[in-house]
Amino acid sequence: MQSLYPLKFRPVFKDKIWGGQKIKTVLNMDFGNLPNCGEAWLLSGVEGSPTLVENGYLSGNELNELVEVFMGDLVGDTIYERFGNEFPILVKVIDSNDWLSIQVHPDDELAQKRKIGYGKTEMWYLMQADPQAELISGFNQQVDESLYLEKLNSGHLKDIMNFEKVQTGDVYFMPAGRVHAIGPGCLIAEIQQTSDTTYRIYDWDRIDQAGMKRELHTEEALEAIDFTVHDQYKTAYQAEKNHTVSVIESPFFTTNFLQFDNPIRKDYSELDSFVILLCTEGGLTLSWQDEKIQLVTGEAVLVPKAIDLIELFPATKKAALLEVYIQA
Repeated sequence: MQSLYPLKFRPVFKDKIWGGQKIKTVLNMDFGNLPNCGEAWLLSGVEGSPTLVENGYLSGNELNELVEVFMGDLVGDTIYERFGNEFPILVKVIDSNDWLSIQVHPDDELAQKRKIGYGKTEMWYLMQADPQAELISGFNQQVDESLYLEKLNSGHLKDIMNFEKVQTGDVYFMPAGRVHAIGPGCLIAEIQQTSDTTYRIYDWDRIDQAGMKRELHTEEALEAIDFTVHDQYKTAYQAEKNHTVSVIESPFFTTNFLQFDNPIRKDYSELDSFVILLCTEGGLTLSWQDEKIQLVTGEAVLVPKAIDLIELFPATKKAALLEVYIQA
């Protein structure tokens, strides 16, 4: 069997009623004949929307097919034992030209109860934000089920939602159960559990081209909602040039941020996990053994567990990336 190597994938593009053009105009991705593109799935093992390898001898293979063949050499032994042949992380870029629905996702326990696979904890990194761009994360006051239903049924749900102004570089962790929505003008890198389960709570009363409103999931959402109010919703971190900075540590994924203008050497030998590198600014060259691969803004690469040592070289004055893995 030929050896594994860092893998790039062909994105899967998703037409969304709230999508825009930034995936084409900002990230230079060709999403074909879609009128708008809300999401580019960069790395996906979701059934029905798998990403296919686009580089090297494994070109054309689906992500989960590679997990089945290479097992721990690709994802790490502990991760393979835990997740089997399903790749456990979904990586997207989201372009919101309008409000996404106010929504919530189930956690693992509720997802298993409903026999829908895994829950959906996620995080957002703002790759670009227009002036006045905002999003919703959680509630702005103590809320119980009766108050929530009163506001929902009277059309005043947004009165109890926590709106946040956002700018480039902001990070929001969205544990399963937290009600949320992305507003217009956000270009977001999303790291999440492999799940496509969304419970839509409120869709701003909009209608599609056929004059129809999108389905809401009021009952399904109710059991999923975490009504806890937090003092701070944005994730605090401090970028430090040429140093890897921890941003999110969770049981579902660890995400670090790296901004660099010098070559960086990475040793993953102590890590029993694949590593995903997602370029969020500029460009870079990834070198391993005697091979090289280029990444530009909006591109991701999957570094198999079998590769311990890589080097990163900035291709622009400012290069930045997210580093994602699962801490076994």
